[in-house]
Amino acid sequence: MRGFAQRWLLFALCLLAWQVAAGAAADPFFPPPSVIARQMYDLGRAGATTEDVLPSLLRLGAGFALGSLLGAVLGVAIGRSRWAYEFLDPVLQFFRAIPPPTLVPVFVVLFSIGPRAQIASIVFSVLWPVLLNAADGARRVEPLHLETARAFRLTGPERLAYVIVPASLPKIFAGLRLALSLSLILMVFSELQPGAADGIGFRLQEATTRFDYETVWAAIALLGMLGYALNAGLRAVERLLWRGQP
Repeated sequence: MRGFAQRWLLFALCLLAWQVAAGAAADPFFPPPSVIARQMYDLGRAGATTEDVLPSLLRLGAGFALGSLLGAVLGVAIGRSRWAYEFLDPVLQFFRAIPPPTLVPVFVVLFSIGPRAQIASIVFSVLWPVLLNAADGARRVEPLHLETARAFRLTGPERLAYVIVPASLPKIFAGLRLALSLSLILMVFSELQPGAADGIGFRLQEATTRFDYETVWAAIALLGMLGYALNAGLRAVERLLWRGQP
């Protein structure tokens, strides 16, 4: 609890220093936090929550959920098969090395401009870290645990549900935390592309072209807040799952 209070105290001191420095500089390109907070409030009253924030979160949620599910299922399946892991590992490493933003134009060609291409780019960014971590976790299940499960005559699905998946969860969540950061980046990047009609990235791009730097900073602050909140939610889910483990 003390460490938590100290972290927030440091954050408050940083905001105070920012406020003082920006107020003294009086630079329109570097507004103080008070101005940014007021701009966020004004944008919320003007309907930015439903016009931009909600569409971004829906695309982020759909892409993250689909990519996580595919990555976890395929990763566990590949990790439990020595032949499949050795055969597919070079291919997986190749696709993992491709920066997801470079494929956004490819997804635009495949799915046309719009939400489908944006969601596809998020799915691609989420898939690989989750898949590779899930495969690594499934490969490292203790053989003794599997032998014990066989001794108790657990079926294949039961071994998967009660032994393999729980043992793989730490690695899977490590992949999910990395994938969450990547999905937020791809959400914004895909909304910066020509043809985007809404979203936080779209609003950021539009404000930049109008030299509206208060809105630019408000969008950046909002993205930071969303990233923190989503990561905290994911950690809460992880702690809840581990609390339920025997």
